[in-house]
Amino acid sequence: MTLRVRSAQWKHGETIPKKYTGDGTNLSPPLHFEEVPAGTRSFALVCDDPDAPVGTWVHWAIYDIPGVAKGLPEGISAAPSLPDGSHQGRNSWNKIGYGGPSPPPGKPHRYFFRLYALREPLNAAPGLSAKEVEAAARIKAIEMAEFMGTYGRS
Repeated sequence: MTLRVRSAQWKHGETIPKKYTGDGTNLSPPLHFEEVPAGTRSFALVCDDPDAPVGTWVHWAIYDIPGVAKGLPEGISAAPSLPDGSHQGRNSWNKIGYGGPSPPPGKPHRYFFRLYALREPLNAAPGLSAKEVEAAARIKAIEMAEFMGTYGRS
């Protein structure tokens, strides 16, 4: 088994639909978790753009997702804490929650969604940075999966 994260809205490496971008309705995309390893008690997910002109730009950090989750629904609210116990971190706009792709004109950028299956929740307060989420997740990770989409503006 190998952990996987995907979306039914686009295939790995394809263009992210406009509704999930800053040019659309800026909704967080629906994601599905597959081949979850035994012992997973929690998930953490970070989405970022390594092609941003100022360096890696974080679009989303969400953690303490329950280990029984089969994925994330479309359009998660920007609340720091969610009803299922998940917490959201700060993106590069210094806001809580998802911020969709909105690159400068030019070559399309790549957007990586990294999912960590964890032995235990991070048990951290909402508002962590993506670096803090990933550093803690790496320590507790059973496995990590990655899913990528692209988006560009002319």
